[in-house]
Amino acid sequence: MSYEAKGKLTVIYDTQQVTEKFRKREFVVELLNGAYSEFIKFQLTQDKCGLLDGMSVGDEVKVSFTLRGRPYTKDGNTTYFTNLEAWRVEVAAPAATGGRDIPPPEEDFSGFQSVSGSDDDLPF
Repeated sequence: MSYEAKGKLTVIYDTQQVTEKFRKREFVVELLNGAYSEFIKFQLTQDKCGLLDGMSVGDEVKVSFTLRGRPYTKDGNTTYFTNLEAWRVEVAAPAATGGRDIPPPEEDFSGFQSVSGSDDDLPF
């Protein structure tokens, strides 16, 4: 099952070569949850590690991800791991604007006057 999250990119970690055949790269996205922020760590693996290249901390991003979980048993004790496995990361707004939507300025027509002398110069 696939999910999406939108937020501000706050941390980009370097790619880690975990084993000879496995590499991963983690990153953190700040999600606004009412008055509070949630800082969610995602993981990219293998050829997806390059998806963050060219992105900057502060960029507003949209992350598409799957929820992964697996058990790990050692010495008779089982621990469960959960990963948010990102498979697409897109920039929604560059960091130059702080990653937040900026509303357009309100238009003020109070200084304009009709130049035709007539209030209604519509042709119909």
